[in-house]
Amino acid sequence: MDLKIKDVAELLNVSETTIRRWLAEGKIPAYRIHHQYRFSRMEIEDWVMSCRLKQAKGNFLPVEEEQIYPIKEESGSLDEESASSTGQQQFSLFRAIHRGDVLGHTSSTTKEGIIKETVSVIASRLGLDAAVLTDLLLDREKLMPTALNNGIAVPHTREFLIKRPFDVMVVVYPNEPIDWGALDGKPAHTLFFLFASDDKRHLHLLAKIAHLSSDEETLKYLQSKPSKQELLEYVKDWEAGIKPKATVS
Repeated sequence: MDLKIKDVAELLNVSETTIRRWLAEGKIPAYRIHHQYRFSRMEIEDWVMSCRLKQAKGNFLPVEEEQIYPIKEESGSLDEESASSTGQQQFSLFRAIHRGDVLGHTSSTTKEGIIKETVSVIASRLGLDAAVLTDLLLDREKLMPTALNNGIAVPHTREFLIKRPFDVMVVVYPNEPIDWGALDGKPAHTLFFLFASDDKRHLHLLAKIAHLSSDEETLKYLQSKPSKQELLEYVKDWEAGIKPKATVS
């Protein structure tokens, strides 16, 4: 699926002006059709995954003056039934984890092992074949490691396996951090297995995790291995502080 400037701005929660500036500065991959910019989902995904840390606090953005998903001090509440389309996007991470799970007490000490161990638990819940799902996850890792920085990784497949209009995220805490091929060399202490239903949902959640993983307080919290309910409350409060960026250029 080809994405437009408006799509990418909404997914990354930055203004269209910011996207145009990144384009002018050659900081974001794109191509042109009939004098209009288009973006490939896989190229934007790889861009988010591979952007190197340029700030002390770990913001993965290629510019210094703006951060994706700013956090406000006071937290909001979640009303899923009456949420607007903006609200549905705002609380997308909460919903994905709520539909998924949080797993600890793993025994594997390698990337392949932890993927197989996790799949053995979640495949049936997703209605997927465990062997096929394992192969798809490992194939993605061979193409490019799904590690971010600061001990976070986002294992996922290239294909969209969820056939209904919702997303699932399974958070896994390995007993010991595992080498996941991160650019900063840090082993992964928290894995966000991401199963989205389409391009836009996938990129939106990936960008959220990339920013969430740059927050020192969050990283410390994740290393305490919170339960599903505890993590959901934390994510809900974090997402309540998200303010949509203006999309007009």
